Amino acid sequence: MKIYLAGPDVFLPDAIEIGRKKAAQCARHGLTGLYPLDNVVDLSSPDASLAIFKANEAMMDAADAIIANLTPFRGPSADAGTVYELGYMAGRGKLCFAYSNDPASYRERVAQHYDVTERPGGPHVDPEGLTVEDFGWPDNLMMIHALDLHGAPLVTPAVRPADIWHDLACFEACVRLAADRANAKS
Repeated sequence: MKIYLAGPDVFLPDAIEIGRKKAAQCARHGLTGLYPLDNVVDLSSPDASLAIFKANEAMMDAADAIIANLTPFRGPSADAGTVYELGYMAGRGKLCFAYSNDPASYRERVAQHYDVTERPGGPHVDPEGLTVEDFGWPDNLMMIHALDLHGAPLVTPAVRPADIWHDLACFEACVRLAADRANAKS
């Protein structure tokens, strides 16, 4: 089984090393990890961003499943590109697995970034008066249910790890879920 390894990991200073570790973990379970930075793209090209998009899309098309790192990135929610990739894979009926190294609810994380208040008898709102989604889940309901319906529930740790970008315990749990699913098909 080929697994597309999505997430903001590609922005880390040691992104290549993280990708190699993730691919190696996949290989230990008989899976092939496809890491976006394995694509060769000339970043000095005027159309580099389109080339990255097309290469990643081709990699997702070649994959049987996705493991998405939905750990909040530059705000209270998951990386926008990773969310797109998760939706792309779910829309194509492929297996979807994901994890977040931050087990806090979305509302709790929004409150870390903005002044969130509760309307009397109503929902929590941000400073602009916009409702803050509060189902008690770590992120938006669309991602949570995409996972539930297309693979497995979001994997989170009981306690936030000290290094949310390098702790791979939840990733490894997703790899085991994917390997179990691949073995069940055999």
